[in-house]
Formats: sequence, structure tokens, C-alpha cells
Amino acid sequence: MNPKRQDVFKSVKRVVVKVGSGLLTEAAGLNVDLIHSISRQICKLIETRHEVVLVSSGAMASGLRKLGLAKRPDEIPKRQAIAAVGQAGLIMTYEKSFERYGRKVAQILLTSDDVVNRKRYLNARNTLYTLLDWQVVPIINENDTVRVEEIKLGDNDNLAALITLLLDADMLINLTDIDGLYDKDPRTNSDASLLHTINTISKETEAMASGIPGPLGLGGMLSKIKAAKKVTAAGIPMMIANGHTDDILLKLFEGEQLGSFFVPKKQRLASRKRWIAFTLKPKGTIFVDDGAAKALVKDGRSLLPSGITKVVGDFKAGAPVECKTDRGETIGMGLVNYSVDDIQKIKGLNSRQIKTRLGNKPYDEIIHRNNLVLT
Repeated sequence: MNPKRQDVFKSVKRVVVKVGSGLLTEAAGLNVDLIHSISRQICKLIETRHEVVLVSSGAMASGLRKLGLAKRPDEIPKRQAIAAVGQAGLIMTYEKSFERYGRKVAQILLTSDDVVNRKRYLNARNTLYTLLDWQVVPIINENDTVRVEEIKLGDNDNLAALITLLLDADMLINLTDIDGLYDKDPRTNSDASLLHTINTISKETEAMASGIPGPLGLGGMLSKIKAAKKVTAAGIPMMIANGHTDDILLKLFEGEQLGSFFVPKKQRLASRKRWIAFTLKPKGTIFVDDGAAKALVKDGRSLLPSGITKVVGDFKAGAPVECKTDRGETIGMGLVNYSVDDIQKIKGLNSRQIKTRLGNKPYDEIIHRNNLVLT
């Protein structure tokens, strides 16, 4: 047993559990036995003073089964209608299951607008904190019924990572239908080996993951690795484990070496910086010279106009923007104090020259270090 993993589980209080579509569905419809099992395990964790948030896939799969359809249709309105049918059955099954163990549940359906907008982000967080205080189990899914390309969160692996960051959870456990991350695809390689501990997520790690989604879900193993990359970079560990294993959640908390454990970075990011780095989508890119890159990365400085060589995109003041070196290496993400038009006018100038060029100077910095996250 890896002592680091054991120590981490001993310190976990708030945990996000994600359950995938492959686990939740079977030929006849929803896998009710597995839902009962997950519900029972979560209730046992709550009894031992853990706070548990459940991110559950399965609405689309449940709707397909209920309507007797073999696959997801291509048309967006049809997909959304199927999700609406399936979500009702999914949450009803969870509600009945948790009632068996004396627990209440709450349904939370989100789109990216709910996490990108800072006010709505904080409102969602406060609601979830209240439910946890009441020992009600929040069951979260993307709002597939209304989602379009502009507001979709992607897949529930990404959603689970965002919820983990939003709640400042101590752990993300991603339950799927295989034992964890293998060095090869175990479906096609009999000699594939399970990786019990992943200290660093490299390009080689991503190459090991299969990007092929299952027939009912959106995300394959690669999407789970991307989720792990987000939460571990913020200082939060993640597990990938097989949800078909009897009492998998309880066994993980008892210290059994199951699944794949992703070791987090030592330093935890503050809540606002997590929001900037991993929730917001960049509206543009600012390129900087080597001197500015060193000041940002090595010295922890703010970004001044003098170090900017190029800016691309269409954004206003306050927008999230990527910072890159002239060679295209990503430095981080930050909230800009000036619009793209103003930055175009003052790039390369000393901060003292901003007022002369623009007629006013609300800020010396293009991005203040408090609003910049190095990634």
C-alpha cells in the first residue's frame, strides 16, 4: 500500500464521486442494483462524517433505453428530448434508492454559464454547501435538455473536475467500468498493466489513455486523464476505479490498493485562481518576450505592457486571456485590465506612457499577479 495514498484518504472529508454511463445502464435500462450499491456506500460515508457530492451520467442512456432507441440521434433537439426523458427516470431511481437508507437527494443541472459567470459560480457553490450542511446528497449532471455548443461543459468527467474545484473538495473519485489507467488498452492487449500510482501526468500518460468513448457516454479514458490533470494541478488528488467492484468506495477509504491514484501537486490553488485557471475559457492570447516570461514565472510579477509583443483575439477588459511566450509555450491564464484594442495601442510601452497613449491610465498592469495563474 502506498502510504501517500493511505494518508490522503485518511484526511479526506469532502469527496466528489463521478459515476459514468457505462456503469449505470444495462440492456434492460438503468442498472438499479448498481445505483442501490453506490447509494448505500455514499450513505455509509456520510455516517462516518464525510460530505459526498455525486456527479452522475446516465440521462441520455436512460432515455435511449426508455424510448427503445439503439443509439443517440444526430439532431440536437432529439438528443435534448431524450435527455429530458432519461433525466426524470434517473433522478427518480436515485431518490428511491437513497430513501432506503434514510437520505434525501437534490437534483442540480448545470451549463457552463453557471460556472463561467462568477456570480452564478458563487451562487451554485453556496447552494451546494447548504445541501451538504443539511446532509442532503447533491446529484449533479449537465443540463443536456438546453445545452448547445456555446454553453456545454463537454462531458461529465470535466464537469466532475469543475465541481471538485468549485467545492474545494479533498478528493475526486471517478468510477468507470474498468479498473483504472493501464499502460496499454486492456481491451486489445492481454499484457496491459494497471498503473496504481501516477505522480505526473505527461504526454506519455495521455498517450496511454484511450480517447475512444463508450457507446453511451461522451468521455473515454482520455477525458478522465484531462480531468485528473485539472484537479491535481490545483492540489487535489483523483482516483479512477472500477464501479463494479463490490463496495469500491468503502474499500478505497479503508486503504485497499484498488484503481489508479493521481498524486496532486503539493500546493493548493486558492479558490479564485482555480476558477480562473480551469473554469474560464480564454477569449484571446497575449504573447510576451523572454524578459516578461521570466518576470511572470520566476519572479511572480504582474504583466506590464512593456513585455508584450503580440495580442490576438477579441475581448474586453476583465476577460480571461492566455499568456504565451513568443515560441508558443503557455505560461498561464489571467484576467486582463484592458481590452484588446487598448492593448494593441500600448504593447511594448512603459507603464508611464499608458496615459499619454490612451488618455487615461486606470491600471499599470495588463494582468495583475493576483489575477494570473501559472499553468
